[in-house]
This record gives sequence, C-alpha cells and structure tokens, in this order.
Amino acid sequence: MAFDSTSTYVATDALKQAVNAAVTLERPLLIKGEPGTGKTLLAEELASSLGTRLITWHIKSTTKAAQGLYEYDAVSRLRDSQLGVEGVENVENYIKPGKLWEAFTADERVVLLIDEIDKADIEFPNDLLQELDRMEFHVYETGETIIAKHRPIIVITSNNEKELPDAFLRRCFFHYIEFPDRETMQAIVDVHFPDIAPKLVSEALEVFFDLRQAPGLKKKPSTSELVDWLRLLMSDELAREALYHRDPVKAIPPLAGALVKNEQDTQLLERLAFMMRRQGNQRR
Repeated sequence: MAFDSTSTYVATDALKQAVNAAVTLERPLLIKGEPGTGKTLLAEELASSLGTRLITWHIKSTTKAAQGLYEYDAVSRLRDSQLGVEGVENVENYIKPGKLWEAFTADERVVLLIDEIDKADIEFPNDLLQELDRMEFHVYETGETIIAKHRPIIVITSNNEKELPDAFLRRCFFHYIEFPDRETMQAIVDVHFPDIAPKLVSEALEVFFDLRQAPGLKKKPSTSELVDWLRLLMSDELAREALYHRDPVKAIPPLAGALVKNEQDTQLLERLAFMMRRQGNQRR
C-alpha cells in the first residue's frame, strides 16, 4: 500500500511518507496541526483510497477509554429483571460494542479514526495502550476475549489542547501537518474549485495570507475557512468586485465572517486599518 493525493485531497510528500511509514510499522499514526488543516479528512481519504470502511470514534471531554471497547448496561438489565423481560439472563444482550470492538471484528482491514484524542482526560491515551499494542481485549462480563481479525490502520488526531503521555507517544508514528504554503494552497483550491477564475484565487489568497500574518490575531483563518470564503465569493458578484477593488488600508475583506470568527479579531483588524490610514495621512 502506498498512500497518495486523491482527486479530493492534496497530501504533501511528508504526509504521504508519514502515512506509509505508520502502516509499514503497524503503529497508530498521530496527526497534529492547526484546526482546519485536514487531519480528520486524511482518515476519510485514506479509507477511500484503500476501498475500505472508516470507523470514527469522536472523542469528547467525557469520553472514557473503556467506551471504545464496550459498555455494559447494568441498569437496563436490573430494570428488565424486575419487569420479567425475556432474555435478561443473557448478559450479552446488555453489552454494547465500542468502536475498537467494531474495528477488531470487521471482516476486512478498516481505518479506525480516533478523533481529537486530546479532548479527553489525560489518562485516556494510557488506558488504551495495552489494547492498541496487543490488538485484543477481555470482556469481563462474558469471559470472552476479542482479538482483531485484521489489524486496523489507526489514525489519531490531536489539536494540541493538552500534552499526551510519553508512553503513548512512544507507540505512535507522529506527523505534524504544517500549514500549507501558497503553492500547496493553490493546489488545494484547484481540487475544490477546478473552474475558479485565476484572478479570484490570486486576490483571495493575497488577502487570506495577509490576514494570517496580522500581529496579535487570536484565531488565524484555516484552510477549510478559505474554501468556504471562496465558495461565497464565487456566488456573490458584488463581493467579488469589492475584493478586486478593495482599499489596501481596509483590513476587513468582503464576507469576512467566513474568515474572522470572533469580535476581538474583528476589532484588532479595524484598529490595524485605522493605524494604516493614520500613517498614510501623516505622510501626505
């Protein structure tokens, strides 16, 4: 297997090498990078390129590692026993398989995405070490052991909200997705909008990268937000004209709500624009 860019996803050489190395080593691929750089989409495209199923485990702050294995609903079983429900004596009726169980018992090799692992408790990654190493786990209520039929390709994403334990990191192949440079961003835009006007792309990228370089910006616009902004510009002729004939001392671009997502950054850009106008007036 060799992962490559697809018709809908642009992968850098470094990312391709990371994916292929993780598969060769049979290690989980730990992906970090700014929000909106395509970490989650990578797993979807990897599954698509292999022609296999993607199993996604979205992690929340309340998620426990054991939920990825299975959940035993003891409360429902107790209630059913009080009501005389048929089948209550069979504990398997109250076992709900988790995403790891689903991936381990699949009849084909699947891609398992553990999405945003850093949202969970700090002990969450360590609680999965044995299961990810051995590709098996024990179900105490039934006494059975679930063993992986095929080792899944595991992609783990993190937004760096908290540090991950060293013991967990040692078992992963790590890759940080650098924010795309202008050339790569152009390729990404071409994938999403093959018929877009070159002038629109050129002007939009100029504004986009200028915004990202604005000092003190709380949230820099991401790749996915650029794609949304371009989609809006393509459908709004007045906004396109405003972009083409924009005043260089105005820091707020047309349809800026697709790029700037909080009032602090809006106020910052307005202050920067004011300072630029003031400096321009002083030079006259």
